Parts: sequence; C-alpha cells; structure tokens
Amino acid sequence: MKILVGLGNPGEKYSKTRHNLGFVVVDRLARRFGVEVSRRRFRSLVGEMSLDADRLILVKPLTYMNRSGLSVKRVLEHYACSKESLMVICDDLNLPSGRLRIRGKGSSGGHKGLESIIASLGSTEFPRLRIGIGLPPQGEASEYVLMPFLKGEKGVVEEALETACEAVIDWVRGGIDQCAKKYN
Repeated sequence: MKILVGLGNPGEKYSKTRHNLGFVVVDRLARRFGVEVSRRRFRSLVGEMSLDADRLILVKPLTYMNRSGLSVKRVLEHYACSKESLMVICDDLNLPSGRLRIRGKGSSGGHKGLESIIASLGSTEFPRLRIGIGLPPQGEASEYVLMPFLKGEKGVVEEALETACEAVIDWVRGGIDQCAKKYN
C-alpha cells in the first residue's frame, strides 16, 4: 500500500494558486484512473485506487497547508503504513518554475506544509515530490504562493504537472530511488 498526499489549501479561493499544486496532481491522477477523492476522513478528502498490484490512497488534507501534518499522521496511523510508503507532493519556491525534485528524505526547505508533516511524524524521512514555482519577482513569498500562475507560466506548469503524475506512477511501480534517478 502507498499513500499519496497532495498539499494545498481547501476551498475555491485557493484552487488555482501556486500553493495548490499538490492538490492538482492528486486530482489529475484521480481523473486518469476514474477515482473520486471525495470521502471525508482524517480531516482530509480521500480516495482509493489500485495501480497494478498496489493499493494507492489519495489524500488532500483539509487542515490548510500549515497544519497538514495533523491529517498525514492520522492517515498513516489508520492504514498502519510506514513513512517510506508515503509520498508528499507540494510546490517549491526554491526551484525554477516547472522543475521537479524528488527525494526520499530531507528538510522542509522552509515549506510550511512539510514543516507541519515533519513535526507531526517526528521525522524527515519520507518521500516528497516538489514542483518548482520560482521565487517571487517582488513582494512577500506568503502572498506569491497564494497567487494564480501568470498566462506565460501556464505551459511550463502544465508540463510539470503531467510529468509529476508520471513520476508518482513510477514511484508506485519502482520505488523512490528509481523515480528520483529518472526525474531529477
């Protein structure tokens, strides 16, 4: 069993913002495989699917970004899964727009959602897939992440989202090392 958590903020107000790329990847995978991520459990929206011989739990925390760890911990405890069976998808200010970075462990890099998960799990050792959104040209990062993408950025982001979906599928099938080698 694998657990895929897409980070974002709930509500229409945030649906098209840079900070919701994790939600977008979960939604795209759900559509691709004909699954609904609509069951309310663990302070999240949850869906389940099979991919080859693996059961995949799709999760979108409803706790808002800064408290994502509360949901993630409950999901892992309920399904009795190890942290290595978890993949967290989020945006990343420190990566150029559209670039992916996949790691099996690591720091939060200042991402509040990852900070919350690390604090709740008491560990930095869980896989994550970061999707670059680039640094803000000016202003505060907290405002930038809650803005929609500009028209000129949409092509790069669209390609990154499709690649992220493929990376998740490869992670389920081949593990984190193989996935990181292919997409980093």
